Amino acid sequence: MTRVQVVSQLPALFNDAFAASTQAAEIVSIAPGSAGLAHGPQVLIAAPFRRPGDAFPARPKGWPFDLRWIQLVSVGIDFYPDWLFEGPVVTTARGASAIALAEFALAAILAEAKHLPDIWIRDRKDWVAKPLATVAGTTLGLIGFGAIGEALAPRAQALGMRVIATRRSDLPLAADVERADPATIFAQADHVVLAAPATAQTERMVDAKLLSLAKPNLHLINIARGILIDDDALLAALDEGRVAHATLDVTYPEPLTAGHRFYTHPHVRLSPHTSVHTTETRRNLSLSFAANLDRFRRGQPLDGVVDRARGY
Repeated sequence: MTRVQVVSQLPALFNDAFAASTQAAEIVSIAPGSAGLAHGPQVLIAAPFRRPGDAFPARPKGWPFDLRWIQLVSVGIDFYPDWLFEGPVVTTARGASAIALAEFALAAILAEAKHLPDIWIRDRKDWVAKPLATVAGTTLGLIGFGAIGEALAPRAQALGMRVIATRRSDLPLAADVERADPATIFAQADHVVLAAPATAQTERMVDAKLLSLAKPNLHLINIARGILIDDDALLAALDEGRVAHATLDVTYPEPLTAGHRFYTHPHVRLSPHTSVHTTETRRNLSLSFAANLDRFRRGQPLDGVVDRARGY
């Protein structure tokens, strides 16, 4: 078989990993967005077409050109314009970053319990023991139970945590994970991790009503999409002490506007959507792409095909 022509909007670090995973593709780098798209290549590896809150580029003349398959670098589809899904089959990076995100959430939970980095000292005068907490015996609530939840739940359980979760589908949860609705999760959980996709149903679901149910000293962690949270409602809950801390790796928009209170709020731990940026994520994505490329060349159904009705 001849090599498949692939154009990639990702940085060289990713493209090198893709190239190393398969000899069946000729990968050419193009700029993100729609400007570099043209006739010829059969496959597009697509980077996000916008940051949250920005406008999408217009549909390019000639779309979808000769493309037959589009591989997204993300799990969610909210970073891409509607026209991208008109024509070729589109697959997501489902599962590629699950372990990275699970570990990030777990690190945030441990940091909350052990008061990191606040307990580090630099001087003898600060040599005063501070009370800490354990994660064993606490409850973890998962809003959304997909690949991330499947990776996070057993790791949390290994530390002695009880795990409760929402799941949109009727599929069973993992062993010893209890199914619950969002209201129950916020009322019972010590740590709540948002791991749901951005859809019409989840937009600003963490609102004043849901936060009013929060268990005292709740720690909220968002590793999904910033638009799941009503920022004003969260800030009010933090100011009033109904939520103890919020660890936010995602926001809406990204980056946040200058002067946004999340930058300086004493109970917000903010990071720049960096939880997925690991070598493991790149490796998993490249291996998944290579397996799907083999299916593509054989005319077989691809894994991870987007279901637009579900929003991911």
